[in-house]
Amino acid sequence: MSRLWRRDVPLSERLGLGVGVGEDYPLGVAPGPRPTMTPPGPNISWFPEAPLLTSEQPTFLMTPAAQTVSGFFVWTALLFTCHQIYMHLRYYSSPNEQRHIVRILFIVPIYAFDSWLSLLFFTNEEYYVYFDTVRDCYEAFVIYNFLSLCYEYLGGESAIMAEIRGKPIQSSCVYGTCCLWGRSYSIGFLRFCKQATLQFCVVKPLMAVVTVILQAFGKYRDGDFNVNSGYLYVSIVYNISVSLSLYALFLFYFSTRDLLSPYSPLLKFFMVKSVIFLSFWQGMLLAILEKCGAIPKINSPEVSVGEGTVAAGYQNFIVCIEMFFASLALRHAFTYRIYMDKRLDSLSQGPVPMYGESGRSTTESLPQLYASFYFLQSYVQCCVPFVFL
Repeated sequence: MSRLWRRDVPLSERLGLGVGVGEDYPLGVAPGPRPTMTPPGPNISWFPEAPLLTSEQPTFLMTPAAQTVSGFFVWTALLFTCHQIYMHLRYYSSPNEQRHIVRILFIVPIYAFDSWLSLLFFTNEEYYVYFDTVRDCYEAFVIYNFLSLCYEYLGGESAIMAEIRGKPIQSSCVYGTCCLWGRSYSIGFLRFCKQATLQFCVVKPLMAVVTVILQAFGKYRDGDFNVNSGYLYVSIVYNISVSLSLYALFLFYFSTRDLLSPYSPLLKFFMVKSVIFLSFWQGMLLAILEKCGAIPKINSPEVSVGEGTVAAGYQNFIVCIEMFFASLALRHAFTYRIYMDKRLDSLSQGPVPMYGESGRSTTESLPQLYASFYFLQSYVQCCVPFVFL
């Protein structure tokens, strides 16, 4: 046994593994098979080697810095947007318009918080799909409310047709109306714009449900353009629906831009389009980069994340930052100040003051009562956005 503890004896001799043929083994140790060495040769593998994740060099999306930076932008955007929603509810002077505006503004909290949760659960390849389903469904609801807001601005379909019926459609390749040369505005044109825009409100939630089902059966993976994967077909349907909806919404704006000019429609259209449509194509670009090998997968002893999930993680991180700037832009696009002025004007033309026994006007507390009543009414109508009141 003293031979096993001696440092001047090689390890192979201490364990009884001789390197020579005639080398003796220690007593009590049976000779075992000699270790075999694999002859050197080329390292051939059907799959490329994935980069290993070490504790010294973790990927950026898994670092506390990424979660802190994204969280800062998310909570700042939530603060700005919630204050704007509160001000709209406080000065609820035009319920038919502000109802849709508040529902549109809710896209920032839903987008931002959903993306941040997906980033926190980044290492789980299934959670972000379910979080994004909520975001996809609300996208469709925002498109419906934006189109309804434009109709509300213009007084409805009949009022729009009274203004544009019979006017020739300006043919332009820049505006995408070259195929409408020689035609004039009609009720059929207006309803095409409405139906083609709102089809996105049906396709988007339907595809979200299909994505969840495919994910449950292991048939969906982000960035996998294989014909046997559902991602390819879902992306094709999404692209067709988004392109048609975007084109129809632009045609509606092109035909009513003069009527909508008092409401500053350009910034409103740009913000809704950028938040919903550009974010979709941003995700498609990341999926293409992932397919080209620019976004590698994560494969470590502790966690294994596919390339599609990594691309979705970068998409969620970018959305967290973008929502901060979207909250600032939406603050100017859907300002509450015009409704505050309307509210103050309506209160200044209130009922004739009635004096009680103490000689004090009983209408001094009416603004507070009106504010409480309108805030409660607006909360019921807007904070439960899927109830069409």
